[in-house]
Amino acid sequence: MSIAPEAVQTVGLFSGQHVLAEIDGIDAALLDDEVFLCQILDDALKRAGATVLQVISKQFDPQGVTVLALLSESHASLHTYPEIGSVFVDVFTCGTKAQPEVAVGLLAEAMGATTVQSRTIRRGLENQNEMKVTP
Repeated sequence: MSIAPEAVQTVGLFSGQHVLAEIDGIDAALLDDEVFLCQILDDALKRAGATVLQVISKQFDPQGVTVLALLSESHASLHTYPEIGSVFVDVFTCGTKAQPEVAVGLLAEAMGATTVQSRTIRRGLENQNEMKVTP
């Protein structure tokens, strides 16, 4: 079986987008539901065009969950704070296939958030004029 050249997606560009977000106004029970958080992260990333390779998680005592997703394009993570109804989100994707800003929006929607604060950092060769090189 062969794959048509136009079907092959390259993600090896040294260029990417790093979205950092704080999402608030979320029900504490959702932010402490490890299975739910793994599912919504996986779903949001796939819907945003990322290739999810593996999702791992850790439930903390007395509360809180960290979820990490390994992507072909890079990585994503959630770190929850049920006691204040908030979560930190980090989505970094290399190349142009995936849309990390879309993934963050889908996560906020799935959690029923009331507030999303995010910033996108453009990384890699397309920004080399903005980067300071130190020896």
